[in-house]
Amino acid sequence: MSESVTQVDDELFREILLDHYRHPRHHGEVVPADAKAHGHNPLCGDEVDISLRVADGKLAAVGFEGQGCSISMASASLMAEEIDQKSLPEVHDLISRFRGLLVEGRDVSELGELGDLEALAGVRRYVARIKCAMLPWTALEASLEEAGV
Repeated sequence: MSESVTQVDDELFREILLDHYRHPRHHGEVVPADAKAHGHNPLCGDEVDISLRVADGKLAAVGFEGQGCSISMASASLMAEEIDQKSLPEVHDLISRFRGLLVEGRDVSELGELGDLEALAGVRRYVARIKCAMLPWTALEASLEEAGV
């Protein structure tokens, strides 16, 4: 009996999320940082701190610390991995496209290449968990605003 493509994709995405939860990338505070922001979801208790450094029009360093569910922590790791060393316009574009995926429910094919971030697309099936996945992104936006970029 063969598995459907959806089942294979779901399993692959679960593996990606678990890997980022168990082995987070860019975990830790950026020192010195140009900006820091704290995100908190009072409904579930997830918390995340984003710190970043900007140089030459790009994110020269990004880090996160926090505690929370596997979705929020995996999302922070995936986000940091994806935005590190990206230009500021690329970062802002990615934030918009990721929000389109999770909050607006847009199809991946409409949004362009999202890489491993597509692993979080399944979260939108669980409305209460969308806030978990968006938490680090909201904190990222606040830190970019603090940095004036």
